[in-house]
Amino acid sequence: MNDTMVTLVGNVATAVEYRDTASGGVARFRFAVTARRWDRERGTWSDGHTSFYTVFAWRTLGAHLAASVSVGEPLVVHGRLKVREEEREGQRRMFVDVEAVAAGHDLTRGTAAFRRTVTAEPRARERGENTLPAPPVRPDREPQALEAVP
Repeated sequence: MNDTMVTLVGNVATAVEYRDTASGGVARFRFAVTARRWDRERGTWSDGHTSFYTVFAWRTLGAHLAASVSVGEPLVVHGRLKVREEEREGQRRMFVDVEAVAAGHDLTRGTAAFRRTVTAEPRARERGENTLPAPPVRPDREPQALEAVP
């Protein structure tokens, strides 16, 4: 299958919502990407149009995003672009989603301290034991409950 892969650079616009599903955990948040333009007349950068995306991240990536990311933080998100149309109250609306395959803080805008998760021994995996410990939840916030996943 051919997927359209995109890389977005922007800011987290809503709290990361996380929940466990039958097919694994999933995180969801809105992501704002604002075009920046150099204004030659003024000699400064100015903001252009802002596009909003709904980002979904499954399994380990979703859990790590829920434990690591807060509103307003700059991220780089790489994933599959998914455009969908829905009709609500008689109006056709377009939604643009990204199913993230990788994400991280944008280090051009700040610093980060990485904490690697430890995987279980191969024999523990064979016995069906949990291979990754639950990621630590940031003390200043709890992941929000996720209501609906498309």
